[in-house]
Amino acid sequence: MEINFLALFVAALSTLVIGFFWYHPKVFGTIWMKESRLTAENMKEGNMLLLFGTSLLYAFFISFSLQMLTIHQFGALGMVGGDPSIAKPSFSAFMTDYGTVFRTFKHGALHGFMSGLFFALPIIGTNALYEKRSFKYTFVTGGFWILCFTIMGGIICAWK
Repeated sequence: MEINFLALFVAALSTLVIGFFWYHPKVFGTIWMKESRLTAENMKEGNMLLLFGTSLLYAFFISFSLQMLTIHQFGALGMVGGDPSIAKPSFSAFMTDYGTVFRTFKHGALHGFMSGLFFALPIIGTNALYEKRSFKYTFVTGGFWILCFTIMGGIICAWK
């Protein structure tokens, strides 16, 4: 089992595509800007290449972690120390039988959704509480990341 960097990159890239629609003014963009205390003028400031490039890098970090949460076979690999060449023959037999089990978009999306709901949302919600942000902000931002984790998990798990 090897890390598929192309799948991780595509999953990371999906966050930018989702964000384009999610934060569109006719979807949640206007609510998010109001709840974030931003204006259209604020949004035009700054280096867009740096903004999107760093966002993509962070999304890649997330996709790297999601891979371990959505592909169960990484758990089996971890049980042998990460190096299948030193594993006992039973590991090869196990991977022959179960190496592609649950490697579907649907399964990855389920685990991505659960990761977004039980990991990303609480982090965003906790930060929002201390930053004195509204629940609307929490739900818009948390909803975005739940959707992103869901799509990312599906892409990562299904890509073989």
